[in-house]
Parts: sequence; C-alpha cells; structure tokens
Amino acid sequence: MSTPRKHTEVAVGILIRADDALLLSTRPEGKPYAGYWEFPGGKLEAGETVEQALRRELHEELGITIGAAEVWKVTEHDYPHALVRLHWCKVHAWTGDFEMREGQEMRWQQLPLEVTPVLPGAMPVLAWLAEERGL
Repeated sequence: MSTPRKHTEVAVGILIRADDALLLSTRPEGKPYAGYWEFPGGKLEAGETVEQALRRELHEELGITIGAAEVWKVTEHDYPHALVRLHWCKVHAWTGDFEMREGQEMRWQQLPLEVTPVLPGAMPVLAWLAEERGL
C-alpha cells in the first residue's frame, strides 16, 4: 500500500486592478509546467501564515509589497510532481514597480483569459471569478 502524499501548502495572489484585470505570470524555466500561466505566489515556509508567505513570495518574485490579503478560497490539485493545497487570496492594493525577478512574463488579463496554457489548478478559481462577474 502506498503512503498518502503530503500536501504542499501554497499561498496564491489574485491581483485585481481597478478595471478588474487579473495579473498572471509564466512559470519560470526549470520548474514543473515551465511556461504555463499562473497566478503568482509560492510555498509556505515553516511558521508562516498564508498572508506572510504571499507577502514574501510576491516581493521575491515581482518586487511589490502587497496591502491586506485574506484567504478567499482553498482548493487542492494533484499534479504529478506535487499534491498542492492552494490558498487563494484576492489582493486589491500593492506598492512598488513590477519586476520579473525570475525571468517570467506577466500580463494583465480580463476574463475570459487570452493567455494559454494556464496551470490546471487555477481553472476552478477562474470559473468562480467569471461567475462572480456574471460572465
């Protein structure tokens, strides 16, 4: 019998601009699903809250400092390389200029998204966001 896989806890930021556009970025080279579009974020480190992890990750990846962020939804996705529990946080305020510190691309997108491919774990959240907006 195989051992159950341990979840990797991930904080994810849904950055929402005043015009309702969403920020997506590509997965960097050398990571699983490189080149796929995703919402920015990353793994929680020991002792971090979701908000602390998101604040750290977005500063490390994008060079911005976010305002308040609280968990909106939690989903799980079983990728071949990891079983992840995704803590989705809507972020409406940030400061700083965006810098792609991992060589990734970024795009502001309205729903429905024009960029592809998108990480499979983001699909339920995109559907909920579209539903909220009556799309």
